[in-house]
Amino acid sequence: MRVKKEVVATVVSEASGKMSDANYSAVMVGGFVQTQTPTAQFITAHERELGGAESIINVIFHAALLGQCFQRAAGRSVRTLSFEDLDTVANGDPLDTLAQRQPPLHEFITSNIENPEARRLLALVALAMDHAT
Repeated sequence: MRVKKEVVATVVSEASGKMSDANYSAVMVGGFVQTQTPTAQFITAHERELGGAESIINVIFHAALLGQCFQRAAGRSVRTLSFEDLDTVANGDPLDTLAQRQPPLHEFITSNIENPEARRLLALVALAMDHAT
């Protein structure tokens, strides 16, 4: 199922409006860690490549936004991803694959994330979510 550009724009707009609330990002990150524990562990395992804890939190926050995009598009939450789900989509260049399968999500990642490793990880997460829905 393709996530429409309008869905991504709505999720991003809502998130931008809520960023003034200091608790918003903490709730988003905490909720993702609780509901997507294997994915959060996968992201955390790349601490060295990402450049530290702050970058991990940033990637998890953006992964939570990706999850909201899929939830809105599908009308239900993304099931908890497994390590196998992540492995299934780990072949090739995830950003290229995401550009073909989910162009609006590819655009969201490349427009908002500068770190190449963070982009790669978020593309993998988005592909795994796509695979799971």
